[in-house]
Amino acid sequence: MNDPARHSFGLRFWLVTLLALAFTLATASLGWWQLSRAAQMRAMQAAIDERQAMAPLDEADLLHARPDGAALLHYRVRLRGQWLPEATVYLDNRQMQGRPGFFVLTPLRLSGSPGAVLVQRGWVARDFQERAHLPDIATPAGEVQVEGRLAGPPARLFEFQPSGAGQGSSRIRQNLDLVAYGAERGLDLLPLTVVQTGSASDGLRRDWAPIDSGVAKHYGYAFQWFGLCGLVVILYVWFQLVRRFFSPGRQHRA
Repeated sequence: MNDPARHSFGLRFWLVTLLALAFTLATASLGWWQLSRAAQMRAMQAAIDERQAMAPLDEADLLHARPDGAALLHYRVRLRGQWLPEATVYLDNRQMQGRPGFFVLTPLRLSGSPGAVLVQRGWVARDFQERAHLPDIATPAGEVQVEGRLAGPPARLFEFQPSGAGQGSSRIRQNLDLVAYGAERGLDLLPLTVVQTGSASDGLRRDWAPIDSGVAKHYGYAFQWFGLCGLVVILYVWFQLVRRFFSPGRQHRA
């Protein structure tokens, strides 16, 4: 005799069904949202690659577009100017190829203008035996030509005390605010920086990480959400349907 109980749909069944449906819809929606974010990142990466392929801008182009500096991000530049070595800053706890050290930043006063741009010149190891010791960096005098790409301010790291406090803080800092730094040094700084490219020179390495818009990360998130969605569906079908209707132990009641 068939078991009528296995064909009944009580409150518990419908509650589990509603929860499973809600979770399935939520995870599927999040998966599709991550795919849409990946599409946006692909478009952004294509725009970055297009800018990188264009002819480099010069100092006149940079000054002309100054009010909207963000629109110039990732363009290549070839600038002429003079280094201001007395204003060099060493950003601490920065890594290159897994090694901790300094990012060295020096303002470049642009030729034919009072304006200046802060250049991320490269990376150098620090002396962990004498932490206040600054490595020797060669800074050519006179007019120089610098090639690189335009970027925003250096990435900020967590710090226990504000920059500007403590021994050696005038040169060694954890973070750097461009507006405050420009006012501190009396410089007319542009609201962006130049990441200097090219082979190692001046005692600095320039093995910068490639620009990554994060497409792979969003695909990974989408895979996780769709995986959760599929898992819920499988578990629901097994426990709520297969075991309810097709379990051998419930074919007959003793």
